[in-house]
Amino acid sequence: MFDFVLSPAYGLLHALSDLTGPVSAIVLFTLAVRLMLLPSSIRAARAQRIRLRLAPQVERLRERWQRDPLRLHAEVGALYAAEGTSLFAGFLPMLAQAPFFAVTYRLFTSAVIAGHPNLLLAQGLLGVPLGEHLSAVLAASGPFSVAAAVFLGLFVLLAVVAWAASRAAAQRVGPTAPMRRLQILLPFCTVLVAMLLPLAAGVYLLVSSAWTTAERILLHPRTTSVAV
Repeated sequence: MFDFVLSPAYGLLHALSDLTGPVSAIVLFTLAVRLMLLPSSIRAARAQRIRLRLAPQVERLRERWQRDPLRLHAEVGALYAAEGTSLFAGFLPMLAQAPFFAVTYRLFTSAVIAGHPNLLLAQGLLGVPLGEHLSAVLAASGPFSVAAAVFLGLFVLLAVVAWAASRAAAQRVGPTAPMRRLQILLPFCTVLVAMLLPLAAGVYLLVSSAWTTAERILLHPRTTSVAV
């Protein structure tokens, strides 16, 4: 269903790889996608700051109208509307990003795009094809090969980004926030996900995760200075 978008995106990425090399093309392409989505991220961050600022007023409304859910919903909606936002303002930008991420993910995981072989995955990083998986490398070359070291380097970089994201999460959420520990540990799931993806998708995941972490550090408010 994404072929009408995948074909031109793949053509652009393949042409870019001829100029800069395949890995640089993935990095530049991912940065371009994230830059295009930056306005929606800024709106989501603004909505979160407003929600945090209005939280005490919302809590007072809940106490006042706890027996009248319809009135509560109307009062909270009016409160957010007065600030130029809504209850769902922070979620709409994330939903808008979903098609872009789906297309980008398909570019780096599909062996065939629009009926043609994905030649990008045949190119390599330090001799490792971008379409290769960790399991295949371990089976063919063992854990002490150059190919395994390439994947290990990728996982180390992902872990560093996940650590930074975890620190940022600890500063954004309060010490008594629900599911706080899960929010702190969740960034490290990117390392586990990368172990199941081809190398090209892992590079994309690294760049995109680093961008997301930078956005959260720079755009989103901090509610506590508790360190992990």
